[in-house]
Amino acid sequence: MKRWRDGRGRLVIHGGGDPVTVPLEIATSYRARTKGLLGRDSLDGALLLSPAGSIHTFRMRMPIDVAYLDRRLTVIAVRTMRPGLLGRPRLRSRHVLEAEAGAMAGWGMEAGTRVSVEAE
Repeated sequence: MKRWRDGRGRLVIHGGGDPVTVPLEIATSYRARTKGLLGRDSLDGALLLSPAGSIHTFRMRMPIDVAYLDRRLTVIAVRTMRPGLLGRPRLRSRHVLEAEAGAMAGWGMEAGTRVSVEAE
């Protein structure tokens, strides 16, 4: 299994048509995963939390899209969550992607979609 470090990269979404590439922030340390999107009003692209099986939106300022990924980086489920919620843990989830609400639908991301991560 590939291990990433905190930093930036690109998320490539391999959906139905041509792959979609979006800017990616990578949070793998406990500190970076705990901070996540707290205190932010927007996000350019997506945030990858790894490892992660569930998330919460307590103290968040904006609704977000959440995609749960298995160890092969296949999307298990996509949900939109408003601030102040606790997400249900997903048994096979190893990573979680977060983005501004509505972004993932625009990228064609849904259950079964494969993604890849290109770290800088």
